[in-house]
Amino acid sequence: MPRFAANLTMLFNEVPFLDRFERAARTGFSCVEFLFPYPYATADIKARLESNRLKLVLHNLPAGNWDAGERGIGCLPDRVAEFRAGVAQAIEVGTALGVPQINCLAGKAPAGVDDALLRQTLVENLRYAAAALKKAGIKLLIEPINNYDIPGFWLNKTDKAISVIEEVGSDNLFLQYDIYHAQRYEGELAATMAKHIARIAHIQIADNPGRNEPGTGEIHYPFLFAHLDRIGYKGWIGCEYKPAASTEAGMGWLEQARRTLRATA
Repeated sequence: MPRFAANLTMLFNEVPFLDRFERAARTGFSCVEFLFPYPYATADIKARLESNRLKLVLHNLPAGNWDAGERGIGCLPDRVAEFRAGVAQAIEVGTALGVPQINCLAGKAPAGVDDALLRQTLVENLRYAAAALKKAGIKLLIEPINNYDIPGFWLNKTDKAISVIEEVGSDNLFLQYDIYHAQRYEGELAATMAKHIARIAHIQIADNPGRNEPGTGEIHYPFLFAHLDRIGYKGWIGCEYKPAASTEAGMGWLEQARRTLRATA
């Protein structure tokens, strides 16, 4: 049965980051994820995880200058040394925090750079990162992101991500499938997840339009949760949505999801 993780980058963001761990535990989550641990002292994050009996299930590799609009550096030919340094940093922090998987954001395609070079750079970077993370006992993930939310993001569709995974050729590289991004750019959610279930190590959710909690938009999440259970998905489901009001006020969907999963068990 899939397990749900609170995305602390998106949820409870009316309070400081380190205070969100307690809110997640109080709301009923046992697992959390977030974009980046690097702005905070690793010891502080570890203390919040332990004091609230939470497991960290995912964070990202360093992704460049986020505040300036960068969304990853994995495909950028002039940032390879920075990428490799980020892998080492992620392993050090991730090992201390006990994270089992780390996501790589490919980044935006810069103007004037040949697409084949961007792909080659990403493939070579992923080979390096997958091997280094494997030695540390951590899975590497890549995530397609739609080009409406992030114009120019290079890795924008599931099939493209799968082809990159196949070219990398590592048994330590997997797909992070974000249902919101896939709905905006591809559709065919149930069939795609069933086709690639062996490659999917992590799933994230939000409804569309609005990227709010499940049940606020067009995606039929009760069907998808039962579908994931039927096709044997055993990983985590990251709740990476923007609460329409407060996180706590919108949590009715989670109890419904848990009832659905219990009914199919």
